[in-house]
Order: sequence, then structure tokens, then C-alpha cells
Amino acid sequence: MAERVELQASDTLLAIDVQNDFCPGGALAVPRGDEVVPVMNRLARRFRHVALTQDWHPRGHVSFASSHPGRAPYERIQVAYGEQVLWPDHCVPGTPGAELHPGLDTLAADLIVRKGNDPRIDSYSAFYENDHRTSTGLAGYLRERGGRRLFLAGLATDFCVQYSALDARREGFDVFVVEDGVRGIDLDGSLAAAWTRMAAAGVRRVRERDLEGHGKESR
Repeated sequence: MAERVELQASDTLLAIDVQNDFCPGGALAVPRGDEVVPVMNRLARRFRHVALTQDWHPRGHVSFASSHPGRAPYERIQVAYGEQVLWPDHCVPGTPGAELHPGLDTLAADLIVRKGNDPRIDSYSAFYENDHRTSTGLAGYLRERGGRRLFLAGLATDFCVQYSALDARREGFDVFVVEDGVRGIDLDGSLAAAWTRMAAAGVRRVRERDLEGHGKESR
């Protein structure tokens, strides 16, 4: 039987990287990535607190295959902070691909966190860059607002959603991933592995229909 979860006023919806480059037609399109948009919009109307993230990579970023002569997208290399998957150039500031999906309702957002803007370090997580030391400040922001529970949706399940969920757990938050509000890349089995790792860390998997009540109405 599916877990039922009553929304609370202090809950936060964290919408991960719903950007044009991760949607069909984008430079790093997640299959059916645009399907998360209507789910996200419905969810946003039920939360008092909504935060968004954007990948924000300068040209020549270390994660771009084009920055490494002779390398191709999806190869893996070693960099200063460990293994790095090489990606097509994506989410470059000032390009249409970096913009949030035009169908995404952003009016409810309290905060937009831009990540990965250091050309030397990739950043999947909404909380830390991939060196696992450099903070985005999001955890402190959420604590200052009194929130303890996060509901994640967005792109992609096996990379930025997973890393954000795991870091949120390490920071002591209760974390739920709304499974019908995420889509994955599934690079060499990465999607199934991501769900396994998240479950082992105590991340709870719910669907939109499992969420009861209306957090905006709770006082």
C-alpha cells in the first residue's frame, strides 16, 4: 500500500533543473523530461515554500566533453575531485538552453539556486558541488525558514535529483522524491542504482496522489 503523506506549512518543494537543455530538443535531453512540468505546476500550488535550481555552466566548463580534446560525450575521466562524466555543452548562461522550461510556473518560487558556475567543478546537487565541500548555502536557507521536510521533483532522477536527495539526507532533512515528477537519463544502469542508493539513505518515494492536504492552508 502506498504511503500517504500529509503536507505541512513548513514543507518545501525543491524543483531540480527543469531547463530547456534537459527537455526534448535540448542539448542534454532527458527522455520525456518535459512531462514533469505539469506535475511540478500542480505541486507548486500546494506548497507554501518552493525553491528551484538551475544548472549554470560557463563556456569551457570542466564537465563539457568539448573542453577535453579527443574526448566524447558520456566518456568518464578523472579530475581533481574524482570521476567526471563528460557531457555535451549545456545550460550555458545567456543561451536558451539554460532557461527554465517556458511552461514551468515560477511565480510561487521563493528562491532560485544556480549551481555549477565554477568552471573547475561540476555540481549535480542543489546543496554541494561535486567536491562535496563547496556549499550552495541552500541547507542554511531552509533551516532559517524552519523547514525539515523536502519534496523533490525534476531532472534528472539519476543525477541531480539523486545527488540533491542524498545531500539533503546528510544535512538531516526528511526527503521525499515524487516519482511521477521526475525522469531519468539511465546511463549504464544509473537509474535503478539511483533509486537503490536513495532508498538505502532513507529517501522516501511517493507519488503526487500520495500527498494529502494543502500545505499552503496549514498555519
